Amino acid sequence: MPPTRSEPALPAADDPRSEMQRMLAGELYRASDPEIQAAERAAFGWLARFNASLPLSRAERRALLAEGLGTVGERTGIRPPFHCDYGFNIHLGTGVFLNFNCVILDVVPVHIGDGTEIGPGTHIYTADHPRDPDARRLGLEFGRPVTIGRNVWIGGKAIILPGVTIGDDAVIGAGAVVTKDVPAGATAVGNPARVR
Repeated sequence: MPPTRSEPALPAADDPRSEMQRMLAGELYRASDPEIQAAERAAFGWLARFNASLPLSRAERRALLAEGLGTVGERTGIRPPFHCDYGFNIHLGTGVFLNFNCVILDVVPVHIGDGTEIGPGTHIYTADHPRDPDARRLGLEFGRPVTIGRNVWIGGKAIILPGVTIGDDAVIGAGAVVTKDVPAGATAVGNPARVR
C-alpha cells in the first residue's frame, strides 16, 4: 500500500541514517532501537525526579524543567505529575502553564507559544503509526509535529492528535479531541473537535 500524503515511505535499504535520525526527521523508524531506548530511559529518570518535585518551589521545579525539556521560557511551569517520551523535543514559550497529569508524546517537536494554558489531564500526541498493517508488523512508527500558538486556552482532558496546529488566541473545550488544525481566535469543542 503506498503511503498517504501525511505518512512517510519505508526507508531505503541503503539509508545510512540511524533510527534516531529518522525519528527526529518524522520518518518511519523502529522505537526498539538501543539509542532510542537509552534516550527514553534517560527521560524516565528525569521524570521520576521532576514528578517528585511538587513540594519544591516554582523556581526549583522550573530549573528541573529546563534540565529535561528542549526550551523553557520565563515564568513557565508544569504541575507534576507530567509524562513525556524524551523531553528534548518539547519547547515551551514564556508564561506557559500545564496543569496536573498532562502527557506529551514528543517523538518530534512540540511547540507551545507564550501565555498558553493547558488544563489537567490533557494529552498531546506527535507519535503516529502506519496505516499499512505490514509496516506496523515491522515495528515501524513515525511522528508529526504539533504546534500550539500564543495565548491558547486548552480545557482539561483535551487530546491533540499528531500534526495539528492550533492558532494564537484559540480556545479548545474540555474533553475535545482535536484531529485538524484550529485557526487563530477560534473555539473548537467536541469529539472530533469542530470550530463553532
